[in-house]
Amino acid sequence: MFIVVPLLASSIKVLKEYERGVLFRLGRLMGARGPGLFFIIPFIDSLAKVDLRIMTIDVPKQEIITRDNVSVKVDAVIYFRADEPVKAITKVSNYMYAVSLLAQTVLRDVVGQVELDDLLTKRDEINKRIQGIIDELTTPWGIKVVSVTLKSVELPESMVRAMATQAEAERLRRARIIQAEAERQAARILGEAAQTYEENPKALRLRELQTLVEIAREKNLIIVTESSSVIGASLSAAAAVRQIPQAGK
Repeated sequence: MFIVVPLLASSIKVLKEYERGVLFRLGRLMGARGPGLFFIIPFIDSLAKVDLRIMTIDVPKQEIITRDNVSVKVDAVIYFRADEPVKAITKVSNYMYAVSLLAQTVLRDVVGQVELDDLLTKRDEINKRIQGIIDELTTPWGIKVVSVTLKSVELPESMVRAMATQAEAERLRRARIIQAEAERQAARILGEAAQTYEENPKALRLRELQTLVEIAREKNLIIVTESSSVIGASLSAAAAVRQIPQAGK
């Protein structure tokens, strides 16, 4: 009785919905079991559990030299799952460790083939490229790579300063271009306005009066104007008056 109960308890196995068990009988592969309740033969059968959920591996920072000879530090996260439990157990001794080392190698290879600008601006493409390579290499192990994400890209301090200077120069260039374009448009509009005033003197006079009204409103002044003919006569009279004393001399 004391022997039967422990043997019976060890023969009962229960696996959750996200688990599978790879069964070996006297060292021979018998296939996958689960989920749910099933029985094994104690001392004859052995069971290796496999988690089918998506797992993550944090790839440590790798110091890599890019294609344009810039030294950067890059780390990433790998998301994968064991699609085929039998292969995951029989084709590789420790698939978690194997995927981790493979991810580090592929990360160095891919980043070393791209330039710094592409590494900073085309992360999605690089992520998909790394994912495709790792997925192709791990398919024989029964592993499916779901996603790869570059976490961070650390640059040397000198490169950071150089990029900041470049960005500032680019912003200054754009500002000058915008200012020059605004001046060009303003000059064109002013030229069109001058031509319109030249063709219509009354419009020019109305514009002068409008300007005077705006100045008077702003400065709280009262401005009295005359018609252009009266102004011209007044200026002629003033010139004649200035000439009278000189004739007396």
